[in-house]
Amino acid sequence: MDPSGGCPHAANAELLAGGAVAEVVLPGGVPAMAVLGHEALREFIGHPDVAKGAEHFTALRDGRIPDGWPLKTFATVRGMTTADGADHRRLRSLVSKAFTLRRVEALRPGVERLTAGLLDGLERAAAAGDGVVDLRRLFALPLPMAVIGELLGVDEEYRERLHELSTLVVSTDTGPEEAIAANRELPALLGAVALARTADPGEDLTSALIAAREEDGDRLSESELIGTLLLMIVAGHETTLSLITNAVRALCAHRDQLGLLMEGRADWADAVEETLRWDSPVSFFPFRYPVRDLTVDGTVIPRGPPVLAGYSAAGRDPSAHGPDADRFRVTRQRRRHLSLGHGAHFCLGAPLARMETATALRQLFVRFPELDLAVPDRELPRHPSFVGNSVRELPVRLGPSTGPVGGGRTEG
Repeated sequence: MDPSGGCPHAANAELLAGGAVAEVVLPGGVPAMAVLGHEALREFIGHPDVAKGAEHFTALRDGRIPDGWPLKTFATVRGMTTADGADHRRLRSLVSKAFTLRRVEALRPGVERLTAGLLDGLERAAAAGDGVVDLRRLFALPLPMAVIGELLGVDEEYRERLHELSTLVVSTDTGPEEAIAANRELPALLGAVALARTADPGEDLTSALIAAREEDGDRLSESELIGTLLLMIVAGHETTLSLITNAVRALCAHRDQLGLLMEGRADWADAVEETLRWDSPVSFFPFRYPVRDLTVDGTVIPRGPPVLAGYSAAGRDPSAHGPDADRFRVTRQRRRHLSLGHGAHFCLGAPLARMETATALRQLFVRFPELDLAVPDRELPRHPSFVGNSVRELPVRLGPSTGPVGGGRTEG
């Protein structure tokens, strides 16, 4: 696996041509497997003999993975992404109420207002400069970061640094010293967030988790609290940031598909789902472990090495999505993807990410219908990661504004 990342799709196609399951080598020469095909991935991540707990990662358990390994956080963080069975159900139940469809609908008016305010800021920034603005930095990032920050009760003073540290965690080219420093600072910063909410509890998820821990200490340990906050912060804004960014890039490159949306012949939710399939914000997610040797699509996945879930590859698998799998088409009738997971570990924040992204796209393009990239897509600097899949900058020209966009539903 190339730790510097880059666009994954050409490499994915080459790997898929050799089969739905591949042997790969992770940074540091760590042997691993990757499941790439749609049906194979669906079978694997939903299999009862596939676990998430790091005790099944033989090299880690035996002390052969150094502290500065860039992917170690994914394996060792205490939380839902590394829990199995009763532990996973316990942790998931503590946070699931914050992400129900009803709760997400209650957040919608605030997301609409926040989106409109960010677009006002974009317009001012364009007018004050040469007309080019970084949509990722000024819009795609602050929207989900503000939403998850409010949901978790994270004070604004912590948010920028939490994003910087999250980016280091998701990057796969982070050096050992930088990785060790980030893995020390991130829990410490989240501990400060927890202390702030302990001293001044509110109607936020962090306060609720702390209350649950104090009422019954067996329900949530200190490390599980920090691990849960880490998961919520990283997954709660990094993936939505990349999803919004990738969707804007896709629509700018496919003006015919944008036209269908603007004319009401497709819903903005369709654009979100097609982006999740066609250019998943997560390319290869670490880690799962078979508890015994498993045969998937004719290939043995042995017990012991870690396994990557190849979401971006599965999204363009022709065997699942047809011969035009590499085509972006918002009216695709039979659209199924695994970019938000499958089975017990299906993404809890899926309704929120979908609502935020659909809201962002609708308001953005209705207000700036001529918005386009300021440089060719191929020249945009990629995020240095084979975990995250997006670009680091998104310079655009807004074009004429139609004025503030009113509220309204963004999903059909």
